[in-house]
Amino acid sequence: MSVILVEAAIIDGRQLRVPNWLTFHFVVGGLAYACWAGGREALLWSLAGTGVGLITLLPLYAIGGMGAGDVKLMAGVGAWMGPATTLGAFVSSALVGGMIGMVMIVASGDWIRHWVMCQTIGHEIVSIRNPSRLAELAGERKKTMMLLPYGIPIAVGSILYFGWTGMLT
Repeated sequence: MSVILVEAAIIDGRQLRVPNWLTFHFVVGGLAYACWAGGREALLWSLAGTGVGLITLLPLYAIGGMGAGDVKLMAGVGAWMGPATTLGAFVSSALVGGMIGMVMIVASGDWIRHWVMCQTIGHEIVSIRNPSRLAELAGERKKTMMLLPYGIPIAVGSILYFGWTGMLT
């Protein structure tokens, strides 16, 4: 599974997208393996993990904060790892993404512009509350923003979490 995450991170880093052919096989493979290895109970566990993976990133996708491929990649983690591990991998990925984002901001030397943009986005989320409008504004803003291919934090954060919890041994 870690190999798929690394592959997704490499593709996302190069193309700013995680392709459907990768995420589809990742999710379906996890569901099929769970069903084969543990029957109905394991399939339900895998479906619950897929749901957790979707739910964690779907709100950000809905407002234009990330691509659908990133959401489907986290759903793939859920299909293979179940709900509890997926939640831990999500938290770890969010922390890694925040750290990478901070490094990108500091490296740009334009932290004031990024701080103002962060405040603007926060204000829009609180005041507009319409996901379609927020996604539209995010789309307009993407041309002027540094973008973080979020497949990278998902891969790094998930693999770190797996290692931290002893799953890689």
